Amino acid sequence: MHFLDQAKIYIKSGAGGPGAVSFRREKYIEFGGPDGGNGGKGADVVFEAVPGLNTLIDFRYTQHFKAKRGGHGMGKDRTGASADDLVIKVPVGTEILDEDRETVLADFTQVGQRVVLLEGGMGGRGNASYKTSTNRAPRQHQPGEPSQEMWVWLRLKLLADAGLVGLPNAGKSTFINAVSNARAKVGHYAFTTLIPKLGVVTHKGREFVLADIPGLIEGAAEGAGIGDRFLGHIERCRVLIHLIDISGEDPVEAMEIVERELEAYGAGLEDKPRLVALNKVDLADAELVEGFAAELKKAGADQVFPISGATGAGMEDLLDAVLGYLPAHTATETPGRMPDQDDLDDGEPEWDPLG
Repeated sequence: MHFLDQAKIYIKSGAGGPGAVSFRREKYIEFGGPDGGNGGKGADVVFEAVPGLNTLIDFRYTQHFKAKRGGHGMGKDRTGASADDLVIKVPVGTEILDEDRETVLADFTQVGQRVVLLEGGMGGRGNASYKTSTNRAPRQHQPGEPSQEMWVWLRLKLLADAGLVGLPNAGKSTFINAVSNARAKVGHYAFTTLIPKLGVVTHKGREFVLADIPGLIEGAAEGAGIGDRFLGHIERCRVLIHLIDISGEDPVEAMEIVERELEAYGAGLEDKPRLVALNKVDLADAELVEGFAAELKKAGADQVFPISGATGAGMEDLLDAVLGYLPAHTATETPGRMPDQDDLDDGEPEWDPLG
């Protein structure tokens, strides 16, 4: 299954059905009078968040959604049938944006959440409703209210409690594989991770969702590397885990690069709590680890966790710290089946041609 987190679609509600012009004609009834019924209501366009969906790829192949119009009114005072609502199912975490891509029209954060985005037109009045004591044979009727239509953007922001950030090759994929049920691709080259991934972490009887996004490089806010488009998937996180490779050229500079890119992106990421993790300590001696940890604290890190995704060293303390930022009850309930490597890495990732 390909991963797609943005899509532009056209939606149109149903128009109301027209009222009928009809007169009662029956044997032995001399003055039948008008009996045209009203038209039926057009269908609404409804969006619903459902479990089991992790991508917007379906909207790559179906981009136009048109609801049915209401039925025509008929003689014998019969009202036209109202059309069934057009329900569009989206993953939990989806935002609906206006065509300007800035105005948020709806935000789906819970399974089962429904939003009527466009209302169908009301049915028109039939001529029976115009009958009065002085107008016994009206021929007026209403055509029914017109439909509504618009283009909207769908933007998926994965729901997670904690997010992983760092430069490429900081060891994020190894980390998420070690602590969760994820099966992320690991390789000795930059940008092993091309699309976001989620994993469910179980620690001390509690569960939380961890998100891994592609690595950031200097200038990501201007489009360098893969850019910062996937940072939206950690906007909902309660805490960020910043992984820093101890074997890199300059761990302090690595931390500052990512911090600058988070600040340039905005959306509140720069204000989220950070847990700085000095990764791959199995490749260095204790003195070097202590020295780099001191430099990172001097550069602004509140606390540094020496860890190793390969050996598991230091993981307990880091995960304990993550739980401290989550609610006392069980963390985020996973909406349906979590995406894994088979879901998200089958083939090349889909890219938004306009984004």
